[in-house]
Amino acid sequence: MIEFVLALVVSAMLVVGGIFTFLAAVGVVRLPDVYTRMHAASKAGTIGSGLMLIAAGLHAGDFAILARASAGFAFFILTAPVAAHLVAKAAHQAGYRLSRRAVCDEMRDHAKK
Repeated sequence: MIEFVLALVVSAMLVVGGIFTFLAAVGVVRLPDVYTRMHAASKAGTIGSGLMLIAAGLHAGDFAILARASAGFAFFILTAPVAAHLVAKAAHQAGYRLSRRAVCDEMRDHAKK
């Protein structure tokens, strides 16, 4: 019975992780500028890949593998926002403009100082 429940949990995590990863890929392709694309890739991609990593750790049935998968997910969560911020800052300093639909550029005033 526990194996069946574990299989259902792993399956659900794989499906949800796949959906998040797919949405991240669609966001990278469809969103209008580098900043929104980066946002989609960093947020949805992190959650999607993390869920699939934890599902793989649960499916392995070994605590050491689950601990490594959890450490990998924690590493994703800790590093993805910082990396996204640095990519956005570098893109802004390199002169990449916001899309026409953007309502404000808070970095523009900050960059002039």
